[in-house]
Amino acid sequence: MMLGRVVILVVLMVSQLTAAVTLASPFSDHAVLQHGQPIPVWGTANVGESITVTCAGQIKTVITDAQGRWRVNLDSLSVGGPPLELSVTGSSRIILKDLLVGEVWLCSGQSNMEWPVSEALHADQVIPVAHYPNIRLYTVTKQTSDIPLTTCGGTWTACSPTTIPNFSAVAYFFGLHLHQELQVPIGLINSSWGGTPAEAWTSQESLKENADLTEVFVAWNKRMADLPKAQDKFERELVAWKKWSVEEKNAGRPVPVAPRAPEGQNSPYKPATLYNAMLAPLIPYGMRGAIWYQGEANANKPKQYRSLLPAMIGDWRKAWGQGDFPFYLVQLANLNGRNWPEIREAQWLTAKNVPNTELAVAIDLGEATNVHPKNKQDVGHRLALIALAKNYGKSIEYSGPVFQHATINGQKMTVTFAHTSGGIIAKGGTLLGFEIAGDDRKFLPAEATMVGDVVELHHPSILKPIAVRYAWADNPTCTLYNAAGLPAVPFRSDMSP
Repeated sequence: MMLGRVVILVVLMVSQLTAAVTLASPFSDHAVLQHGQPIPVWGTANVGESITVTCAGQIKTVITDAQGRWRVNLDSLSVGGPPLELSVTGSSRIILKDLLVGEVWLCSGQSNMEWPVSEALHADQVIPVAHYPNIRLYTVTKQTSDIPLTTCGGTWTACSPTTIPNFSAVAYFFGLHLHQELQVPIGLINSSWGGTPAEAWTSQESLKENADLTEVFVAWNKRMADLPKAQDKFERELVAWKKWSVEEKNAGRPVPVAPRAPEGQNSPYKPATLYNAMLAPLIPYGMRGAIWYQGEANANKPKQYRSLLPAMIGDWRKAWGQGDFPFYLVQLANLNGRNWPEIREAQWLTAKNVPNTELAVAIDLGEATNVHPKNKQDVGHRLALIALAKNYGKSIEYSGPVFQHATINGQKMTVTFAHTSGGIIAKGGTLLGFEIAGDDRKFLPAEATMVGDVVELHHPSILKPIAVRYAWADNPTCTLYNAAGLPAVPFRSDMSP
């Protein structure tokens, strides 16, 4: 027994002595490094080993800690310039080539962020001209984990007609607009997974410390308790589907969609699982900020989302240690039959109340019967307008009209807005989408008239209006824009607590 322990000890000692130097997952050839701020570089090696990082004339040396981890911060680098090399030297050596210095953005969310360029509007025209070697793409491989991981799959590639088809369309069009306007290298990190809720992208610590969010664990535990019954139901449905499919195929009819197996413990819907597996390995890679397109999976609990989304944003910011980095989110687009007005409101409240957070409105970009609208170009463009105005000093309008307040004047209600640069307009010539209500809280379509940059509303049967709302429907007809061509943010003046 003693001899066996000695052998094991010797093997462990040898393995430690020969452990290769590693770099964290976000580092590979063709990466973009964030300019204008310290650049974290980290990885692993033997315990107590001296590691030297060299890049752009800088030499940084560090000793690994008791777990074999090391990290240095390169001094801020200037944007542009020729491609760089980065070397890491210890018991072994790593050399990365063709690194650029520019602007890095994290792009995350569910299916509308994941949606590829190949499925976007005019993909046949977009893809052949996507020769942008200074736009670099990184897609995090999908995986789940119950604990924070230190590695993930993915590698940087230069944007080209062969690399862009499967990359996030929203991220690409956002990055393309920035690249064309700023003429600097752009790095886009896509970490997204269709159908996933925001709690899956939030750490367990942040979820547990927020009293409004403990329900996400209760709901998940109940789901797992019900899993055996769900599995039995699925297996019965699968048997029936197989028989039905044969019958339909023999009759020359389309084969029906197969039943979906229930999600188990490895589900991407589980609280914190995607934070652990698809975000934690990226932290603290230097970046400018994040864009986020998600909310569909949380639409059935909009009041909870009012707490969840701000908590997630704060969680990411705390983990990255870069302060309140920019966080720009896409408000859900128009779509029939989804009861989305309140989740859009939760998104707007987050943008309004969380510092350095803004909203890209997509209420006019959806398709009535398609949860994945193909027009990702305008979504990316509107996100880019925000970044250009808020981060890059461009004197441009980045938001459509935003409700400020409503004033009652007899039978009329007057509504004023912010972000009316150049004036407000009615797209198509008629101002539609407004409703008003009296004491009975029954909202009726209002006749709307523009008077300068304000809107006057009235309805002949409402003698004293007390509340107004705009674009408050799943798939509203709404035509209020500003002269910059940006749509007004949906709102209601009688917002529920």
